[in-house]
Amino acid sequence: MPGLTRPLLIDELRQQIAQFDTPTRARGTLPFSIDEVDRRLADGGLAMGALHEIAPSAPALAEEAAATLFAAGIATRASSGPVLWALSRFDLYAPALEQAGLPPERLLFAQARDDRELLAVMEDGLRHRGLAAVIGEVRRVDMTASRRLQLAAADGQTPALLLRRWRKRELCPLSAPSAATTRWRIGCAPSVPLGVPGVGRPRWAVELVRQRNGNPFSIVLEGCDAQGRLAVPAAVSDRATAAERHVKAA
Repeated sequence: MPGLTRPLLIDELRQQIAQFDTPTRARGTLPFSIDEVDRRLADGGLAMGALHEIAPSAPALAEEAAATLFAAGIATRASSGPVLWALSRFDLYAPALEQAGLPPERLLFAQARDDRELLAVMEDGLRHRGLAAVIGEVRRVDMTASRRLQLAAADGQTPALLLRRWRKRELCPLSAPSAATTRWRIGCAPSVPLGVPGVGRPRWAVELVRQRNGNPFSIVLEGCDAQGRLAVPAAVSDRATAAERHVKAA
């Protein structure tokens, strides 16, 4: 929707959201359904009415794709409703989003002129209460803007997923202060070799850099499936099970 003024942009979005007729309901937390992750999260999952920041581990295309799909997977699992995706540069790859559980019919795109307009669109979307999630891609966001998003997410009981793009190669986007409830850094890890030529399910180095009332941690996970679900690599699961058996035997 490029070229629209902000009032017209918001009005157009409201009309599109209304077509989904998504019921409003209170939300609590969204677990990953992975014990190694959920037991380390202070809320046992992601707080739904909160701001969560996600950044690629490096300013590279593969890492940016991993961070984007990580956010898409969360939005997929949040509910079956529409997802508002706000951006200032339209470079999303629709087939990849669909493989992570977000088909075109669930997506509403808002192309803003700059970060300031994009953050305002996110706020309005979060307070609507008819969306499964609101995702925004920004380069700059200060503490005041992040607080506004956190308040809007709590008010609308809708998860706000802020994708932080790199501005300087030597400065991670998550180095700046933020009011986000969780802050994630996502990178690529080697996938498991297949018995035949081809590429296996992607693996990501998932790092929770900061969380409110909890500790940071890192883990290697398999990328999103068609329902937006992550998974612990089989080899890791087998090692964990073997270690538990050893402890019990001792």
